[in-house]
Amino acid sequence: MRDSERDVEARRRAEAVLKQRKKENDEVLEQREKEREAAAEKVARLRELRLAKEAAEAQAKSQAKPAARFVASRRKSGTQHP
Repeated sequence: MRDSERDVEARRRAEAVLKQRKKENDEVLEQREKEREAAAEKVARLRELRLAKEAAEAQAKSQAKPAARFVASRRKSGTQHP
């Protein structure tokens, strides 16, 4: 009878250890998921900023081209800028 009580106690302790390890593992997985989501949000935000910057630069470049052509054409024709 003594052996069965030891077996029951050993089993109880083993189950408690397994339960604790599962809880710790679940917490680690949850933390990793939060970190992954934060990284994905950061990448999306940075991508959005980069695309906005590129669009602004492209727009500025396209607006600057006609003015540069006008100045260059006036220089070629020898006319002075008023």
